[in-house]
Amino acid sequence: MGSSARKRKEKKKDFQKPKLKVGKPQAKAANFTDTSFKAKSIVLTQQSLSSTAPSLAAQCAHHLSLLNHKSDSQRRESLAYLTTAISSLPPGAPLPQPASVILPAVQRLVLDGSNAVRQQLLKLLQSLPEGDIASHSDQLLLHTRAGMTHLAADIRISSLDVLEWLLRVAGDEVVSCAGGWVKMLKCFLGLLGWQNNSSGKWSVTQSFGKAGGDAKVQVKQINALASFLRCGLVPSQKEAALAGEGSMFPLWQTQHHMLSERSNAYAHLNLFGAARDEEAEMYEDREDRQRVFHERAEAAVVVGLEQATKAGGELGRAAAQLRRVIREGMADYNGDIGAY
Repeated sequence: MGSSARKRKEKKKDFQKPKLKVGKPQAKAANFTDTSFKAKSIVLTQQSLSSTAPSLAAQCAHHLSLLNHKSDSQRRESLAYLTTAISSLPPGAPLPQPASVILPAVQRLVLDGSNAVRQQLLKLLQSLPEGDIASHSDQLLLHTRAGMTHLAADIRISSLDVLEWLLRVAGDEVVSCAGGWVKMLKCFLGLLGWQNNSSGKWSVTQSFGKAGGDAKVQVKQINALASFLRCGLVPSQKEAALAGEGSMFPLWQTQHHMLSERSNAYAHLNLFGAARDEEAEMYEDREDRQRVFHERAEAAVVVGLEQATKAGGELGRAAAQLRRVIREGMADYNGDIGAY
């Protein structure tokens, strides 16, 4: 009975209101927070409140600076913003940032390790005006050639996509810039395994027609080589039209008397630059490119085409296309096209 009485007494305590003495405050709860302080202002660091939004040029400059960010997603988002900003401009409107600022900042991303970043970079390059690419083709080609010889297969494939775009928008500048012809030929011969052995004869050191991703890479490399040789060896429609006009009296060799469309018409003379060897020379004349191709790469291509044709399939079709390009481009070089 004593225990039951004690329990009833303890339960009554929960419902009893404590009697407070006059002037004694009520006890504070355990989770009480003091909100009696007052502040005149609240300062938020690194935040600017302005009535006017930043301009498009300022935003593009900000995103160009973010291309050095260590996060892959941030680099991709910055490239996507630049692509959208350029694509949404009305025709003929100036770029928010000039191409001379955009291209040096984005060209190193050809070697980026993220596939999504490289794909977005290609979209950005395709959105730029084609007329602004020619003057920067040599630097773009330098990074593209580095990507073509990269250890990672996906970077090599992405670099070939950039090269095909560059040949499409500025093919003449690519094959005629300093080192653009000989170095690219050596690069393609090395990638395809068409090497010179100790006896002085050309041989194929790479097997064709492998199953898997290697065959796809080889097909893409041969197609890129065909596009490159088409720009360097096959006369363009403009050159053919000028040649036709030059054969009509009294217009003789009109193309040699017209004003040059290049920004630096005498760059091939290298008057004030460092001395260049044959590999770094500029070959603006199609006849010079034919001669260099005949001396340095024709024998290798003949042997390589024979091996690639035997493989058949996609590789054989790519080799047939390359053979047609070379036959067309070298048809007027000493009339010797029997090897093709």
